[in-house]
Amino acid sequence: MTIRIGIDVGSTTTKAVAVDDSGRVLARSIEPGDPRIAQQAQRMLEALLERVGGGGEASIVATGYGRKLVAMAGKKRTEISCHALGAFHVMNRPGVLIDVGGQDTKVIRLNSDGSVADFVMNDKCAAGTGRFLEVILARLGVSWDELADRYASADPPVQISSTCTVFAESEVISMLANGQPVDSVVKGLHIALSDRIVSMAGRLLMGVETVLLSGGVASNSAMVAALSSKVGKPVAVVPEPQFVGALGAALLG
Repeated sequence: MTIRIGIDVGSTTTKAVAVDDSGRVLARSIEPGDPRIAQQAQRMLEALLERVGGGGEASIVATGYGRKLVAMAGKKRTEISCHALGAFHVMNRPGVLIDVGGQDTKVIRLNSDGSVADFVMNDKCAAGTGRFLEVILARLGVSWDELADRYASADPPVQISSTCTVFAESEVISMLANGQPVDSVVKGLHIALSDRIVSMAGRLLMGVETVLLSGGVASNSAMVAALSSKVGKPVAVVPEPQFVGALGAALLG
């Protein structure tokens, strides 16, 4: 059996997935990103190989912004191709994949065979990414586990007009000082983030029946609800959404 491993070195986390010849997942691991990318990647890959008995033949493919620093990888592939393949392998249908990562957001339109029809990517600013929520929720003192209930109970939401994370944080502080409820601010943040993502996606969303969501933010049901409302149809979360890129990289091996 040839073991194939994909490692996705993202901006906030590093993920690794091992699959067999048929694409069945054998093992996976995830860690917060370490500035010493090369050392972390090697340690994670060696540990994963040991878990799956990969002392023999193994193919390793790296993706993510730190992929060039993964010395053990025989191939390096773009995030776009890896995320597209990983999502299609799991969901087996065309559509649009929205991947909201820690510091970038990708919108990928998938053909009926899982290939990439088109894509857009936001990697110049934290607005429209998980970092946008992380920064402002920390200021609000709201945990990830509270978001679904706070989003559901807020009526009406406040309008967050700033698209810049720094300016939005200042805007939120001003709102709280003026007595706006925290729940309304939380809902307004999710709506603002959804607006930003859908605006970036633009024409890629036209005429599609299926909208998929991956990345760490996909575990936030409030974000799923906000995006579903904005696109006008249910948004499906890809199973194990943080591992989509690493899975795709493994399959490319």
